[in-house]
Amino acid sequence: MIEILDPGALATVQDLGRPGTLGWGVGVSGAMDPVALAAGNILLGNEEGAAAIEIPVFPFRLRFATAAGFAVTGANVALSLDRRRLPPWWAARAPAGAVLEIGPPTAATWAASRAYLCVTGGIAVPAVLGSRATQLRGAFGGHEGRPLRGGDRLPLGPQLAEAAHADFGLVPPALALASDADGIPVIRALPAAEHDRFTDAALDAFWSEPWKVTPQSDRYGFRLAGPVLAPREPMELRSHGIVPGVIQVPHGGQPIVQMRDAQPSGGYPKIATVIEADLWRLGQAPIGSRIRFRRANWEAAVEALAETRQWLAEARRLVGLCRM
Repeated sequence: MIEILDPGALATVQDLGRPGTLGWGVGVSGAMDPVALAAGNILLGNEEGAAAIEIPVFPFRLRFATAAGFAVTGANVALSLDRRRLPPWWAARAPAGAVLEIGPPTAATWAASRAYLCVTGGIAVPAVLGSRATQLRGAFGGHEGRPLRGGDRLPLGPQLAEAAHADFGLVPPALALASDADGIPVIRALPAAEHDRFTDAALDAFWSEPWKVTPQSDRYGFRLAGPVLAPREPMELRSHGIVPGVIQVPHGGQPIVQMRDAQPSGGYPKIATVIEADLWRLGQAPIGSRIRFRRANWEAAVEALAETRQWLAEARRLVGLCRM
């Protein structure tokens, strides 16, 4: 059991989400950075999709009511256990009664905005539609379908023997799988259905100019600011199915990227779709930061996903060696 002392804001229980539910009108939800969540669970010997706490606002404090292993991945945060400093992306042990404090991230080595607190056994809230992920709009899943509050007590799953092994870590994928241009993260995307219905100038700007992540961005969608993307002629579309990663352009000409809590349908024109392998990069982009889009093809998208899966497989191998 863990007790939340200071939840920051909008911290939620998340796992890898609900793939396959969009056809029912239910959003995918799950971690904005699924690679960080999976890696944290690998460090602890959990199943990769075990539920963890996604933390977007700091500081965050909790008390371990029972002894447990833990790892904090994602953002490069300031981390201390009973005021003893610890590195992120590290497997550690907490005795019963210990207080973990997670401070704001720093961009000293890599820029990211969300941290993931993984614990041995995972956060054992009830599963809804096959997932423990919080769906804020529908108010279900996670802990009572809402962000965490001070005083919340969350149960943990069975403590595994692997949890006894600690004091080792991983090189974050933001460093191991770095992708940037002039210090700006590069997000690869595929042209979408209405791509060619935008002007040549709009397409040139979309693929070449940096885009700012605005304060209106959240788990539902990232609203970007940059050049106005104009269509060749006005477009009126019926609502149709969309998925996380789809980049829509409303009448104002400023793109919106659908994120993990996106609704399953929409009618704005689609200029591109972020490849699955880069959704975690975009999900970690801090408010006010800039990103660039790079045009990819299907083969490159599949290769990039294989590279991410290979990184996770290598993480499992190395952690297994550490446990031996």
